[in-house]
Amino acid sequence: MSAQRTLLDERLAAAKSSERLAFLPFLVVGDPHPEGFIQMAKAMVEAGADALELGLPFSDPPADGPVVQAADLRALSAGITTEKAFELMEQVHRQHDIPISLLVYFNLIMQAGAEAFFERCRAVGIDAVLVADVPFELSEPIFRAARAAGVSPVCLASAVSSSERAKTIREIGEAYVYAAARVGITGVQQTVAESSLGELVTRLRHAEVTLPILAGFGLSRVEHIHAVRDAGADGCIVGSSIIDQMARHLPDIDAGVAAAHRLAHKLSVATRTKA
Repeated sequence: MSAQRTLLDERLAAAKSSERLAFLPFLVVGDPHPEGFIQMAKAMVEAGADALELGLPFSDPPADGPVVQAADLRALSAGITTEKAFELMEQVHRQHDIPISLLVYFNLIMQAGAEAFFERCRAVGIDAVLVADVPFELSEPIFRAARAAGVSPVCLASAVSSSERAKTIREIGEAYVYAAARVGITGVQQTVAESSLGELVTRLRHAEVTLPILAGFGLSRVEHIHAVRDAGADGCIVGSSIIDQMARHLPDIDAGVAAAHRLAHKLSVATRTKA
């Protein structure tokens, strides 16, 4: 575990001490264009985000559904490179003093080189990184490079994660555990499988995982947030539904940001209340 306590660690601990769920909206950096992304990030902070999970735009994101894929393509079409994305994230972090967790695919790390990539992450204020497409068995060099740069490596767990996998997460994970509320890709869903999410949370706790457990994949409604609480998780990550609210109004970015803010605020309020 990292000896240095990050801003992300502090914000997640503050949420827990207040007996509420942490709320992390997910956005694709540069979607739908640089100015619109900056507006969206500001709206998420104002809606009550404890931190932001941000995704580097990638042309073939295997863990993401059609809403995030479309966001990736909009950002890439707007000219967002990895370096431009870093500049935008630095701007957001500086303006709002908001912790950032980055979701990235390994190809983008490989292009830069792991050491240089994570050093750049630390320089712009990124506290944690989840590499979505690298199995645990191949993750050790990546996690080592992240820790060397002072960046916390985040582990992903799902309903199919075994007790042995949970023990591995206890040993190598930092910042938080991303608990997939369903098996598959990201995207809006009608219900949350509270029982399977609860079983996953229990499995992680039985393995003595003490990190915050944040649920994601498919959360879009107030009742989903309440289901996450009932399952025993510590927070929620919401992406596709918020991005979709913005995208439905394009090219009117002001209307899109306003719609995304309304949903994010509603979900943020739900993290503070019980059903």
